[in-house]
Amino acid sequence: MAKQTDPVAAARKTLLEGVGKEVAASFPGITRLGGQIVAALYLADVPCSMDELADELGRSKSNIFTNLRALEAAEIVSRSREPGARHDRFALRGAYPDVIIGAYITRLRRVVVDKRSLVSRSLALLGDAKGPEADRIRARLADLGRKYSLFGEFFDMLLPGGEGPMDLESLLNKVPKQLIATLAGLARAAVDFSAKRKSG
Repeated sequence: MAKQTDPVAAARKTLLEGVGKEVAASFPGITRLGGQIVAALYLADVPCSMDELADELGRSKSNIFTNLRALEAAEIVSRSREPGARHDRFALRGAYPDVIIGAYITRLRRVVVDKRSLVSRSLALLGDAKGPEADRIRARLADLGRKYSLFGEFFDMLLPGGEGPMDLESLLNKVPKQLIATLAGLARAAVDFSAKRKSG
């Protein structure tokens, strides 16, 4: 007779593995275990200690610690310690998946700022250099700077606010459905136009 699988354990394992893959694919420096920690904290009713996470996930405390540090650096997880307690406890900085979306958008914002700064530094180093190669690099840098400025404006217009968890569900529920459909149509048209230019 085939052994029956505990449906609760199976559902829990599937969620842990799925979130593990999602987070690892989205954040450099965070492993699949880091994503599983996110899922475990999401499922927990209270903040968890490192020992509790190690027991839950069947991994060493050193592996849990390394991933918790990466999650803290990405502003996904926070740590606290109750007065008189001997160990830190960890929790998500906001509801899941809001905290992941917020951290990802924060990361994209920082990439845009970093790349705009890189373009400025490169143009300053290029200075008034003359010649075909200097002109080519200057044109490429100007194009790159224009694109990253556009991305920055896009984030500021569509996703205003600071860093941290982002309640996209609430945000999207406030946007009229017709406006979302119009934006989706424009996005599809832009992708189609770009694909035609590449193939043509």
